[in-house]
Amino acid sequence: MAFVMNCSIGIIGFGRFGRLMAHYLLPDCQVCAHDPSVRPEAIAAAGAAPAAIGDVCRSDIVILAVPISRLQGLLSAIRPHLQPESLVVDVCSVKEQPVRWMQALLPETVDILGTHPMFGPDSAADSLEGRKIVLCPVRIGDKRFEKVKHYLGSKGLALIETSAEDHDRQIAVSLALTHTIGRSLALFGAKPQVIDTEGYQRLLRILEVVENDTWQLFEDMNRYNPYAQDARQAFITAMNEIEGKLRG
Repeated sequence: MAFVMNCSIGIIGFGRFGRLMAHYLLPDCQVCAHDPSVRPEAIAAAGAAPAAIGDVCRSDIVILAVPISRLQGLLSAIRPHLQPESLVVDVCSVKEQPVRWMQALLPETVDILGTHPMFGPDSAADSLEGRKIVLCPVRIGDKRFEKVKHYLGSKGLALIETSAEDHDRQIAVSLALTHTIGRSLALFGAKPQVIDTEGYQRLLRILEVVENDTWQLFEDMNRYNPYAQDARQAFITAMNEIEGKLRG
């Protein structure tokens, strides 16, 4: 726990997820944040200290909470401001491409940890207990990594340590495909029915999961995950096969 309590944490990107992170980090550490699209007063109201990007980058831990489509440009922008031995963490829902960018663009003097919190502002509004977070250690010493894991575990999070490739292969089905189904249900116009079944109610819960997420998130997880298209196509092929059998 002392690893985070004695550290300064900077968050770049203060959307819904950035605010969620600040909420859970503030009891343990000093948090500053930068987001040009969010008024400083709104950042301060959430408990974090509004700061210029250079000041945020002087934090011990710098968390990049921006869409993957903005990550590459952001990495180039923060490179000159990062302090030696700082830890840079991303929270993208895709891991292989962000890891490659971080390795290529960040100074060798900083540590890198890829993460994917498998929860959001809605599902973790009240508690982190039992929520999953994927950790892909890229360039981080064993001692520091163990401290990070200890802190996250103390928050009740379930830790999944894996490679960026394994993450993207699995998430292409468990997240990207789920969002595709949810978006399809929304476009279809699925809504509650008086006469329904438990199965239909479960379909609506998939719709609820995705309807608060942005189209950009959906587009990015499909564009940057190299395995997402194959998963979508396999699902579409299966649907077409079923339709063919019914018509036949």
